[in-house]
Amino acid sequence: MEFQKDNTFFTGRLKSVTYAFKGAVKLITTEHSIMVQFSIGILITIAGFYFGISKTEWLFQTLAIGLVMSIEGLNTAIEKVADFIHPNYHERIGFIKDIAAGAVFFAALTAIAIGLIIYIPILL
Repeated sequence: MEFQKDNTFFTGRLKSVTYAFKGAVKLITTEHSIMVQFSIGILITIAGFYFGISKTEWLFQTLAIGLVMSIEGLNTAIEKVADFIHPNYHERIGFIKDIAAGAVFFAALTAIAIGLIIYIPILL
């Protein structure tokens, strides 16, 4: 079966959103790192409602959760492609995977900083 691109605006976008949603579900249900990040995101969201954070704090918190989840998803995709291309250990593949993991590390540090800025004054 040959792939045919849907060039109509509405159905093409609808298909794109469907594929994106399926990808998000696959990430959340199959990848342990995403499961952890998603769970933390839910807990922090609950904390936001519990403590009644401001609209600005919600914006930063939502951005931080989205940033970490997005970068984690990209990291997972890079790892999957690298493992597909070279299933055995290879120094260059390891280097690429380490760089992708480093990007997640930066996003996580940013999210932690945002969380501390929002919640330390509330808890003290």
